[in-house]
Amino acid sequence: MKAAIINEHGSLNNIQVDEVPTPKISSSEVLIETKYGGLNHLDLFVIPGWPGLRLPMPHILGSDGSGIIKEVGDDVTRFQAGDRVLVNPGVGCGLCDLCLSGKQNLCRKFSILGENTSGTFAEYFKIPSQNVLKIPDDYPLDLAAAAPLNFLTAWRMLVTQGNIQQGEYVLIQGASGGVATAAIQIAKYFQTKVIVTTSTQAKIEKAKELGADIVINYHETPNYSKYIFKDITRKHGVDLVIDSVGQATFNTSLKLLKTGGRLVTCGSTTGPKVDLDLRPIFWKQLQIYGSTMSNHHEFSSVMKLVLNGTFTPIIDTIFPIDEIQAAEKYLSEGKHFGKVLVQF
Repeated sequence: MKAAIINEHGSLNNIQVDEVPTPKISSSEVLIETKYGGLNHLDLFVIPGWPGLRLPMPHILGSDGSGIIKEVGDDVTRFQAGDRVLVNPGVGCGLCDLCLSGKQNLCRKFSILGENTSGTFAEYFKIPSQNVLKIPDDYPLDLAAAAPLNFLTAWRMLVTQGNIQQGEYVLIQGASGGVATAAIQIAKYFQTKVIVTTSTQAKIEKAKELGADIVINYHETPNYSKYIFKDITRKHGVDLVIDSVGQATFNTSLKLLKTGGRLVTCGSTTGPKVDLDLRPIFWKQLQIYGSTMSNHHEFSSVMKLVLNGTFTPIIDTIFPIDEIQAAEKYLSEGKHFGKVLVQF
């Protein structure tokens, strides 16, 4: 089968489309014929690699995907060949106490498709059946591929970890990626006052279309923290910050929190190293939460709202799989607003 792979870590030039064996499924897995795959910043970390990451090569990239079930394992009863599906790309061992208690994303063996195991940028990919969700016959497969990782990540950040409440000030840093576009919609669903930061006028308009109340161009207003604190929140401060940007924004995010405020982080696209002054954290009694992916219950909860049209996945561009290098380069340049997809 055709797949987007790397044979060794390095630059985006290391990505190639080549023939690899079609995966064999176990009794509890399904084989999916891929229609669309979704790019994530995770790709941009896996390609160069990091200390301690040891992947069998060739490694298939891609975490998000939608398609048609081609084959089901002997023990799978909820699905059959021909079903249209999307997937939860976070996979636990399925056997430990955490997995059995519904906390799959805390499993010691937790992995993400395309990161620790073969991904979705292939004509076929396999996954445990418990990670599969059937979609309505009229729901577009491109939207189905654009939804999972973004919305499950944003839902856990805002709802489970962030304990979002109606009427709060919510700041979303870097509101142009897939997680941010999902977070804007979820925050508005809970009737909060949504403040976002982004980099261009075009992105400002798109963020407003999604429901953001205040959108700030951080290039034009580099000292936006003063503006948010004094003019927007009237010195109340922000109740909840969603920050996946990391190094470039983390200290500003903490500074903007009210006493007792919460910050949730799921990533660090500008770098993972941050110098912190601990005094405001304990003096203001701030709460800092990490968040990775979601469990199956959270995934199911937010996907119901996606599939019934309450939330809409935002697609920026769709590349053919043969242009995967160009797609990843486009993602790395940060010009997109929403999801970048590849099509088979």
